[in-house]
Amino acid sequence: MTKAAYLLPVVAAALVDADGRVLLQQRPEGRSLAGLWEFPGGKVEPGETPEAALIRELEEELAITVPQACLAPAAFASAPLDDRHLLLLLYITRKWTGVPRALEATALRWVRPADMHDLPMPPADRPLIGLLDALL
Repeated sequence: MTKAAYLLPVVAAALVDADGRVLLQQRPEGRSLAGLWEFPGGKVEPGETPEAALIRELEEELAITVPQACLAPAAFASAPLDDRHLLLLLYITRKWTGVPRALEATALRWVRPADMHDLPMPPADRPLIGLLDALL
């Protein structure tokens, strides 16, 4: 039996446009996993629901507003991360207000799920690609 690690809950969104592409953001220099492409989102703060955390993160990172009713739970991924264990909750949304802007990321990119396999992505995000490809 392995020792239980500190569980780090993280939420992410697959924002899907009318053409079935998903928005990815590139992690900035100076942060862990810099340069990798990821689904936008972030950590769930103490006392916060996953949905509230994701709405907050999307406003902070992309300057968009997503109604909670438009967040559809889609999948999760689990991966070790240093002395913690990452639990990534992925939601899908097709509706938001505003135009996504890279406020914290180096760049934004709309990508078809099948093309995500060719991009460098964090280990926890990779298992979600096949699911998105099947769903979209």
